[in-house]
Order: sequence, then C-alpha cells, then structure tokens
Amino acid sequence: MLRNALEPWHILVVVLVMVVLFGSRKLPDTARALGKSMRILKSEAKAMKADDRPAAAGTPEAAAHPGSPADNPR
Repeated sequence: MLRNALEPWHILVVVLVMVVLFGSRKLPDTARALGKSMRILKSEAKAMKADDRPAAAGTPEAAAHPGSPADNPR
C-alpha cells in the first residue's frame, strides 16, 4: 500500500492546494520568509555548536575557568 510514499503527482496536488489556499501573490512572500527563517535557524545552530566547543588552552579565559561549566560550580 505504501510502496512509493511520495510520487510526482502528490507534489503537484500539494502545490495546487497551496495556490488555491494562499493565492499566487502570497506564495513568493511566504517562500521568502521561510528561506529567511531557515537561514536564521542555520546560523543560530552554528553559533550554538561554536559555543559548546571548549576554549583554547592558551587563552586567559581557559586558565581562569578550568574544566567544563558543570565542574566549576559558582
């Protein structure tokens, strides 16, 4: 029954429903907003990964706070 879950005609039906619901004038703005949101999400995820990396051993901050934040209760 679910051999091919997504076929080309499924995509066509989804596009037609979106055009009927939102109209052809709203779709470019919606796509632009979605793209901007995805770029923001991607940049925030990269920033979070960069924050999780330990500081370099030669920096004054690393010398002042040895170990992970969990090991250093304040």
